[in-house]
Amino acid sequence: MSDAGPGFETKLERIEAIVKELEDENTTLDRAIALFKEGKVLARECEAQLKSAQAQIDEAMSDAKPDDQIPF
Repeated sequence: MSDAGPGFETKLERIEAIVKELEDENTTLDRAIALFKEGKVLARECEAQLKSAQAQIDEAMSDAKPDDQIPF
């Protein structure tokens, strides 16, 4: 999967930074609203990436034969 934008980890780090700034009592209402909107977009993008990763894992697991299993 090759997205043109930042990767999952980078987006997650940005969400964490947004939360930290939202928790700051000195953040203005206008800034808080802008941060919230940005965070919602990033959260949706991360969710889509996770769903895509899960689909890839599910597909790989359904394609696996019993002989392909790694013994634990």
